[in-house]
Amino acid sequence: MVGQNLVSCLESHGCGNVLVIDKSAANLAILKRLHPRVSVLCADLAQPGDWYRHFDGAENIVMLQAQIGATNSDPFVRNNIDSTRNVLDAIQGFQVPYTVHVSSSVVNSVANDLYTTTKREQERLVTESGIPHVVLRPTLMFGWFDRKHLGWLSRFMRRVPVFPIPGDGRYLRQPLYVGDFCEIIVSCLSSRPLQTFDITGLERIDYIDMIREIRKAVGARCAIVRIPYGLFSLLLRLWGVLDRNPPFTTEQLAALIAGDVFDVIDWEARFDVKATPFTIAIDQTFRDPRFSEIVLDF
Repeated sequence: MVGQNLVSCLESHGCGNVLVIDKSAANLAILKRLHPRVSVLCADLAQPGDWYRHFDGAENIVMLQAQIGATNSDPFVRNNIDSTRNVLDAIQGFQVPYTVHVSSSVVNSVANDLYTTTKREQERLVTESGIPHVVLRPTLMFGWFDRKHLGWLSRFMRRVPVFPIPGDGRYLRQPLYVGDFCEIIVSCLSSRPLQTFDITGLERIDYIDMIREIRKAVGARCAIVRIPYGLFSLLLRLWGVLDRNPPFTTEQLAALIAGDVFDVIDWEARFDVKATPFTIAIDQTFRDPRFSEIVLDF
């Protein structure tokens, strides 16, 4: 999601000579169709390969790769840790001047799931590598090309008559619009700060109210129904048995109710980026005629 949005943002700022590396040929094809001037390379960063040579002469690297959800540890280790070690080897080998590493707010979370632990390790690898870098820790993001999280939920609610909410749904969220986050990345590429920033959504909203705003934006007719947490968790476990790559796991459910409240810095002033109000960002996400209906490969 961030990569697709970042390319659009870079082009709007007149940035050229961009190479995108991803292991999904289908998603790269979508990117290439939308941005014909951008170079793409289909490669698995978790495996050493010929992709290393493309780091020779690079001015900036933006590290976005991450495994968000899975039913076992292997994809998390492979895509959050192994790939990071390989990318860092390439950065160090070709002495790339600057790197933006996109971490996650979960490194400060009370959660202890596979995503959280491997993202912490990923960030540690970057910070201890000795390369010139900035670390950005965004909270839950939403926007165009969201194949998981709010994007998947929006598609799900348009297909079902009843949309289930675990418990009372009063779980505080601090969502961050991916368009704003990409502007922050572009600012970093220009000013090249060498520190760590927590990039938290500036508006606090309960999960159930967020779902209501999405329902309104997409015009879904489903009823939002609260169900007991235990039953919701059981249904997710059953889904995980039937689907090897479920869109929502029990670990993500536990993270939803963890009660995290993340620190807020004045990133608007620091990066000269004006935050998009949540309701406007939701409208742009789900009603934009160019990108709102594009669904990336899962």
